[in-house]
Amino acid sequence: MKKVVSVIISVFLITILVSPVFANTEVLEEKDVLETENGSEFSEIKNKTEANLAKYEKKYGKKTYAVTAMILDGVRIYSIPFCFVGIAVGAIYQYVIGIRKLDTRDKGFNIVIACVTILVICQVLPLIFTIVVKGWALN
Repeated sequence: MKKVVSVIISVFLITILVSPVFANTEVLEEKDVLETENGSEFSEIKNKTEANLAKYEKKYGKKTYAVTAMILDGVRIYSIPFCFVGIAVGAIYQYVIGIRKLDTRDKGFNIVIACVTILVICQVLPLIFTIVVKGWALN
């Protein structure tokens, strides 16, 4: 049960952390605008996100599909380092600490299996989404 909860929480956190950043497009007074580099960085992030969203919207046709595809692509990219760190931690539990304690060895094995499962799901999910939305046609 703990594994299922931890998998659900980790997938939820990944989707929250990878969600796109949409800047507010209201017109502000000149004194309220940040005169530092942060304001320009936010506008660059907004422009990149809008361009990326337009690319996905052109590819999938609807804005909801485009946002979903963009989120899944982000999850696909960011799941690789997180899962490799999890696999490394599990390997340390299994092969280093688990030499003397068998329960810790089993814990490390379970961590490795959970991280590999999450990695495979995060890598295959965008492909499944594309197949379901666009179909098998090669258009």
